[in-house]
Amino acid sequence: MKKQPNILVLMTDQQRRDSLGCYGMRGANTPNLDRLAAEGVRFDQAYVSNPICTPSRASMLTGKHVAGHGVQQLYDNLAESEVLFPARLQEAGYQTALIGKLHVSSIDREASYRHPNDGFEVYELCNEGPARMESRYQAYAHWLKERDPVFYERYLAEGRKVGHVPAECHVTTWAEERTIHFLENRDRARPFCAFMSLFDPHNPYDNYPEEAAALVDRNALPPPHNADGKDTSEPEDLRRERHGSYLGDYDDFSAEEIAEMRHGYQVSVAFADRAFGRVLRKLDELNLREDTLVVMVSDHGDMLGDHRLLVKGATFYDGSVRVPLLMRWPSRLPAGRVVSSLVSTVDLAATVLDAGGMSEQRLRAAAPESLSLLPLAEGRVKRVREDVVSVYHNSGLSNEPGATLYWDPPIYASMLRHGQWKLTVYHGGEGRGWTIQGTLFDMNNDPGETENLFNDPAHLTVRQNLTERLLNWFMEQQLQYGGRGGQTVAQVKMINSLK
Repeated sequence: MKKQPNILVLMTDQQRRDSLGCYGMRGANTPNLDRLAAEGVRFDQAYVSNPICTPSRASMLTGKHVAGHGVQQLYDNLAESEVLFPARLQEAGYQTALIGKLHVSSIDREASYRHPNDGFEVYELCNEGPARMESRYQAYAHWLKERDPVFYERYLAEGRKVGHVPAECHVTTWAEERTIHFLENRDRARPFCAFMSLFDPHNPYDNYPEEAAALVDRNALPPPHNADGKDTSEPEDLRRERHGSYLGDYDDFSAEEIAEMRHGYQVSVAFADRAFGRVLRKLDELNLREDTLVVMVSDHGDMLGDHRLLVKGATFYDGSVRVPLLMRWPSRLPAGRVVSSLVSTVDLAATVLDAGGMSEQRLRAAAPESLSLLPLAEGRVKRVREDVVSVYHNSGLSNEPGATLYWDPPIYASMLRHGQWKLTVYHGGEGRGWTIQGTLFDMNNDPGETENLFNDPAHLTVRQNLTERLLNWFMEQQLQYGGRGGQTVAQVKMINSLK
């Protein structure tokens, strides 16, 4: 058996692909992640399985799409029967560690209950700096109380409204320090898999250290894309998202306020980049660089005013569902390689388990819908997927007048990327006759997604073919999972064989 590599996963929350310099972001200040890309492999078309945190993270950690793990909405809870892939690595002899955000279940659930199959030997949780600070699992809160008792009390009282957080008290600083502590004090007789999982650049956009503002020149940042466009053919549910997102109605924000959001977002990205850089330098100091697979990924993006939309929700524009994905493993992966074929963040599980030495048969049982990206990263194959799919099952929160927590009537939507095409279908809902609306973009000729071809007669055949592919994908999900979380009899037998 080949020597098992160490594995370091650098995960962010709500970070869109084009927020990094290596992906062409003008004005970005991300030298460490840009260097990671240059020294490893950059995936150019990585899409998430769902544009909302909890379902997306459940997919990444289980290697299943939403129907497989059953986490459909922001506050859903992952079933106890599901197994996160770090537990499989534990079985293979790995020391595993979580420092930061997990969020495969609701924040309330994770504040009081630890999932029995999370697989982390070291468990230092913090889903968000000021969230559930009374929880015994909220490791950042304990650290902050010792670091700065005065600011701790202020954070406890003001929460997200606290504004700028001092660098020495910031949750990103905590994650950096604790990850370095783990690396220095790890069990050196075993390989490790460590997650450094940050809350940023998630909103609120002003929680970065005040002095960090100088890291990014606000005037160098591009303005929102297609912020003046008003597509009369866009789906009704997309317009609902524009005016009822949990951050508020887009039209209630001035151009200055949107620009301030975008600047704060990029400052948080830059601040996180510096923390990642110090952790990566620690790998070098400990002579761990050559035999460590480093993966950088995010759970979804942020619209930041593009297409007159905010944060995340029932939208599948690239700003929302296309994320950075970088891998470096000097002893195995070529430096400077760019992969342009489609991949899914669902593939994280199989990739890491493959690196850890799991056989193909066991991998299929452990992460049934996840595909290892190592052959793609090495250049041995040109693609692993023909399609990527992302779904939204009334997953996010609504701020519509009179609405309950979620959208009412609910929003159901699906996206399929195939070749140069991106199809999004909004499925309507009860009381609306399940009418179908959508968008169709030619991503080769219209990468900014400004010309909706969904109702264009000249592209009717393209739309029909893509719709059939999406329908077939849903049928496969139905046959495999019965439309809900769980396993087929065949899968249960395979999973039992792993015990």
